[in-house]
Amino acid sequence: MELKTFTENQQYCNSLTNYSRRKTIPVRIGDITIGGDNPIVVQSMTTVDTMDTQGSIEQCIRMIDSGCELVRITAPSIKEAENLQAIKDGLRNRGYNTPLVADIHFTPNAAEVAARIVEKVRVNPGNYADKKKFEVLEYTDASYQAELERIRERFLPLVNICKAHGTAMRIGTNHGSLSDRIMSRYGDTPLGMVESALEFLRICEAENYHDIVISMKSSNTQVMVQAYRLLVNKLDEGGFKPYPLHLGVTEAGDGEDGRVKSAVGIGALLEDGLGDTVRVSLTEDPEFESPVVKTLINRYANRTEASGIKPISNYPIDPFAYNKRGAVEVGNFGGGNVPRVITDISTVGIAVPKDLKCVGHFYLPELDKWKMNDQGCDYIFSGSNPVPFMLPNGLKEILAYDTWSNQEDQKNKLPAIDLDHLKEKAALHASLNFLFVSSDSIVEAIPYLNNELPLVIVLFTNSEHQMQAIRRAFVSLIEAKINLPVVPKVSYSEKDAEKTMLFAATDVGGLLIDGLGDGMLIGLDQLQLQEKEEKLAQVKLHNSVSFGVLQAARTRMSKTEYISCPSCGRTLFDLQETTALIRKRTDHLKGVKIGIMGCIVNGPGEMADADYGYVGSGKGKITLYKGKEVMKRSVPSENAVDELIDIIKEDGQWIEPETADHE
Repeated sequence: MELKTFTENQQYCNSLTNYSRRKTIPVRIGDITIGGDNPIVVQSMTTVDTMDTQGSIEQCIRMIDSGCELVRITAPSIKEAENLQAIKDGLRNRGYNTPLVADIHFTPNAAEVAARIVEKVRVNPGNYADKKKFEVLEYTDASYQAELERIRERFLPLVNICKAHGTAMRIGTNHGSLSDRIMSRYGDTPLGMVESALEFLRICEAENYHDIVISMKSSNTQVMVQAYRLLVNKLDEGGFKPYPLHLGVTEAGDGEDGRVKSAVGIGALLEDGLGDTVRVSLTEDPEFESPVVKTLINRYANRTEASGIKPISNYPIDPFAYNKRGAVEVGNFGGGNVPRVITDISTVGIAVPKDLKCVGHFYLPELDKWKMNDQGCDYIFSGSNPVPFMLPNGLKEILAYDTWSNQEDQKNKLPAIDLDHLKEKAALHASLNFLFVSSDSIVEAIPYLNNELPLVIVLFTNSEHQMQAIRRAFVSLIEAKINLPVVPKVSYSEKDAEKTMLFAATDVGGLLIDGLGDGMLIGLDQLQLQEKEEKLAQVKLHNSVSFGVLQAARTRMSKTEYISCPSCGRTLFDLQETTALIRKRTDHLKGVKIGIMGCIVNGPGEMADADYGYVGSGKGKITLYKGKEVMKRSVPSENAVDELIDIIKEDGQWIEPETADHE
């Protein structure tokens, strides 16, 4: 095992180049165990009102049948906590012994009831004993210590009940609900998230209670990954036991966006061996969550530990903060440019302008002009099959070197070269060339590279450890002070759309979160595709996923972002229907972030990361936000979307959607 590859204060995983799971203490929850040498556990959360006993039982069964191994149910008050017994009994009577988790916010007395019934309780340190009013509080060391004593008195009864009943606990920090006390002391930071959990953990350890799982969830994937890494580092540094980790990205959304965003955060951690139980938070029926989790984690079931990748002796990246790798500007790559999307069409056989619809470029024959949507790629890689018509302005074509060298137009088309071309000093394009080089060959290539060359490096690998291999190549370039732009290229042999979304988001998203990457390319080279329509569909998927990954990693905002929580028993309106309606009305607002929250638990906190917010505040009542500022309260739900749009218009961020149907 490769250990101590970081400076001492950077350590967060066993290895940056091998697949090595972090060894944690085992935590027993009913008939399952999280951590230790056990497989990663799949979990999800009900959306039915907890007081609807039969509805909850039926939904639990659908979730369990879809692969859920741990079912979480909200208990916002004592009556819901008490009704967990009826739900549990109903499941047992139907032959289901799946452990139940009570989800608690604001109500310690409900947690104390639930801990006597279910196998695990989840508490949120941000609102279990504190309140959030977005106030700045001043503390001396003595007054802060007094606050910790107050928290201990409030929390200790639950710890004692859990010990007495053999009930496990998740200490679940949410970025969106950090308390004013923590925010005032540590700021809105990953460190604040970690310290919020450690305060509660110290109380547990003082009472010799260790049946604990910890989470650090955020809707911002960069913050989420940094917080989990920092948590592991602080647990080791502070002499705590290595507690299991529950992984999740909060308010990920639905459909492709929700899956990609979840995989960027969760996948980046799984690749480094972190994570013992996973929940993907989709704004969809909960039975659709577990299959996504299983696809994510099954990738590691047979992953070999030894990768054959050269160990990293000193990681030059701060794993706890985002810093973009500096790159010189070549064409519109590197420098201050956003990451670029290169879409592989090399095996498709593009014949007519309408074929480019799959990469977001639309030819309008009646107007004899081109239009581009928010996912219009920047470059196409045609390989040895040049496009036989004039491309729209803004779209450039990359060709295999031998094909490019035989083109009449060698100015507007660009060459893809390999290491041999570089060694042989082949004639290059004056301003922009693409060096396709494997991670295994990057050390061999470095003597032929310098920062004056008009080169963008396209890094690929044949290793099953794609993220680690490409990351290792980046480190070699950084150590050699080669600052040319680099585009990671990943390829997959399976045609499964969901696997493509999840695996590409994991492999490239994990790099982008560390500031590594000036673009993205998903290759067609490992796919065996027959029909042209099948090829066009795959290209469209690759193109869409590329933009989604860049956005989920917070590196290029190309479309409206919806920070949308999964529904639960606290939700005060039909979240899926409302999200779809808001998306229909606003999905043309490029780069705008809209939060859609079913209740107040994470509402205001996550609103701080959104430009505008729509939060359930009572049955049929909505509170509307701009940032974290309340703009309108108790708006009837039937009027709320219109009033949200009015707020966006008053803020000068509204543009009218185009009516032309070119998609």
